[in-house]
Amino acid sequence: MTQIPPVLRIGTRGSPLALIQAGLVRDALAMAHPALAAPEAIAIEVIRTTGDKVQDRPLSEIGGKGLFTKEIEEALLAGRIDLAVHSAKDMPTVLPDGLWLSAMLPREDPRDVLFTRTGGNLASLPKGARLGTASLRRQAQLLNRRPDLVPGNLRGNVETRLRKLAEGQVDATVLALAGLKRLGRGDAGGVVLSVKEMLPAPAQGAICIESRVGDDRVNALLAAIDHEDTSRAVAAERALLKALDGSCRTPIAGLALLDRQGGLTLDALVAANDGTKLWRIERRGDEADAERLGSDAGEELRRLAGW
Repeated sequence: MTQIPPVLRIGTRGSPLALIQAGLVRDALAMAHPALAAPEAIAIEVIRTTGDKVQDRPLSEIGGKGLFTKEIEEALLAGRIDLAVHSAKDMPTVLPDGLWLSAMLPREDPRDVLFTRTGGNLASLPKGARLGTASLRRQAQLLNRRPDLVPGNLRGNVETRLRKLAEGQVDATVLALAGLKRLGRGDAGGVVLSVKEMLPAPAQGAICIESRVGDDRVNALLAAIDHEDTSRAVAAERALLKALDGSCRTPIAGLALLDRQGGLTLDALVAANDGTKLWRIERRGDEADAERLGSDAGEELRRLAGW
């Protein structure tokens, strides 16, 4: 029997969360376009990235942003896949020539969750407790409140990090609530941190879709599933990151929220790696000016931090 080739090929990392996110995009496309609802219409292609291969070092030491996207983008440019699905927070601010972020799914809760061995909050941790995280953003904000904590690198998927916590390799770690919910682990315990306690990474909780500029067929299909509010908010946060020349080597946080009147509020932060210094500002404006607001906030934080 002749096998019918798929209409669309989605490229993604192979982690459990990445596969779930690719599945969400597939389902959204199938719902928006009945012709894509057939099981064979959309194929999901797993592509292993540098970030997946190297697990024993912090991201800041092996290249920062782009480690989870490079090989997937190469496949997209070569035409081996038609679109790529990423966690938006993993995306560099400058994309390869010929690629663009063509759509966003509705954003999940962007907050972080603190897990401790005892199930308590930050204040309950003993002096000198070991904090396991690969995120300088999380490290800096927690050290700003608890300078006695001892940070150490902790990478891997959700299950790996929770297992290492249970085994006593660390006393506390922080995970994104969005990922926990998508994995069906929203009931995993932990303490959900307010955005005042822990400002999220720019674009945290958002799923973005990358495609080729000029690929009218694919881009038209994706336009139907783009969530405009999420795209606007993420545009502001990515503009903030770009203005700060942000990478995994710099603690940067930002969250844009839209209101029903068409306004946008951007909460933005930079910090020293050890949390001894932290600068935080807020910008308000029209949602149509999302990128300008992000750029302005980034420039102001550069000035305050003396960069």
